[in-house]
Amino acid sequence: MAARLPSWAWVTGLTVGATVAVVALAVQADHGPHPTAASVKPSTSASAGTHASAKPKPPAGPPALPADSGDGRRIVYSLGAKRLWLVDATGKQIRTFEVWPGTVTPDPGRYSITLRTQSLKGSDGVQIEHIMYFTKVEGVNIAFSNALDGASPPPAQGKKLGGIRMRKQDGAALWAFGDQGTSVTVVK
Repeated sequence: MAARLPSWAWVTGLTVGATVAVVALAVQADHGPHPTAASVKPSTSASAGTHASAKPKPPAGPPALPADSGDGRRIVYSLGAKRLWLVDATGKQIRTFEVWPGTVTPDPGRYSITLRTQSLKGSDGVQIEHIMYFTKVEGVNIAFSNALDGASPPPAQGKKLGGIRMRKQDGAALWAFGDQGTSVTVVK
């Protein structure tokens, strides 16, 4: 004669089985085909003009290096794009990334890194590292840096801040790229 299972064992077994089934379906859905609007076929009454505009756009790459950014090995900072480019001696961009400017901005022009400091407390009270100074505006030092904790909070309103912040990994890449004397080009 077969032993009878208690009712709680049945409920537990059914719950485990249902959970396994849901997980399996979720994994299958994640790895399976994903229909998109581009794969939907138009009706036979659709006009020929709609087919031409249905072409998918190629994925966008990183923004191109600004044309008026100079020559040779340099750091290019675009005020409008809020972006830096690291450019090698042949003029090829080797890295580009977004930055978060302070409240005081430099004028477009050519500068160079005048001082590098490993770490300190920024004028906004945030611990920063990889500080690279390149000019002064209205008595405020303008420098690239990243927060030690990787955060980039918006600058405090009403304060004159010249820090141009970036993500931690971008700050490390800039620090490795730019020595004292490295050219900095600021464009609009």
